[in-house]
Amino acid sequence: MSPKGICAVHFRWDEVALKSDLGRRFPGAELVRDDAGTAAAVAALRDWIDRPQAAPGPRLDLVGTDFQRAVWRAIARIPAGKVISYAELARQAGRPRAIRAAAQACGANPVPLLVPCHRVVASDGGLGGFGGGLPLKRKLLAREGVRLA
Repeated sequence: MSPKGICAVHFRWDEVALKSDLGRRFPGAELVRDDAGTAAAVAALRDWIDRPQAAPGPRLDLVGTDFQRAVWRAIARIPAGKVISYAELARQAGRPRAIRAAAQACGANPVPLLVPCHRVVASDGGLGGFGGGLPLKRKLLAREGVRLA
């Protein structure tokens, strides 16, 4: 959590890895443990995951390149229960030939689930990748009613 909003979501708790990631994303920032603030952010995240259509998601603080932020905005527009390909994602982000870069921006997404990169799949209908692992991606998509081959 930063003063601007949720800045990172990690699938596995590892304090050393978390500090390293946040230090890389926010060079020079003072990292302060805030259990109360984190608990509120986790509660907002859980509520949004349970009911993504019910309300806008929590405030986010996304740090990345202009292209990464364009990709993340495009991902955020994918409705629950729908998927798009990495090629379509690149097109929606304004660089139709940058398919690999769009996939890399998915991998660099600091707030998976809130920016639902699990809704981006390979052009052949395969799952592609996912930071939380393919079983979780499959489970999240199934929960939204998406059936892939």
